[in-house]
Amino acid sequence: MTVDSPQPTVQRLLGQRLQGPAPSTQNLPSPDGSSVPPAPRTGGAKVRILETALRLFYEEGIHGVGVDRLISEASVTKATFYKHYGSKDNLILAYMHEQHARVQARMDRIVAGADAPESAVRAWVDALAAEVNQAEFRGCAFLNAAAEYHDPRDPVRQVVAMHRDWYTERLGDLLQDSGHPLPGDGADELMLARDGAMSGAYAGDAIAATAALGRVAERVLAA
Repeated sequence: MTVDSPQPTVQRLLGQRLQGPAPSTQNLPSPDGSSVPPAPRTGGAKVRILETALRLFYEEGIHGVGVDRLISEASVTKATFYKHYGSKDNLILAYMHEQHARVQARMDRIVAGADAPESAVRAWVDALAAEVNQAEFRGCAFLNAAAEYHDPRDPVRQVVAMHRDWYTERLGDLLQDSGHPLPGDGADELMLARDGAMSGAYAGDAIAATAALGRVAERVLAA
């Protein structure tokens, strides 16, 4: 659906999101709110392993990084790795939940710093534009993960679905607070435009991609 198409008579209902386990931030680095991995920090072995996964999985892909590489770059022993995570699959899920927690924290800061819902949406667009222009940007971590896991029943895909449901709901809440007549549909349009901007900025022209996102956001807000 595009913002130029006729509005449907039935809007997508807000409040229908998948329920997933709450991401644990215990002993984890404070989120900086973007997909781009944080600069390396010193810390306990569990923190170092996750930080290493945040960097390598995001930069090189989940399937492209093996346990031996993670162990080597995190400077831990194999016994320590398995003590904290048990398997690569468990670390992958921890990585996904940490990415989700960081995006949540970023959105919370954006909303808290805005004086109106419309201002929050515009600040969200500005924040995305800043993110995609970072040299370390490699696209959306969740779209990237979905591309690597084709089965929608896979636990990784379930986290992706949970994240996207949360994200769309959050945008819908902002539109509802702004008085939008169809906040669920507007949120779908913003989410689709955001996906396109993230992918287009990485594969092509970041300025053009984020400018297009801004135009979509303005049309949605004007509805």
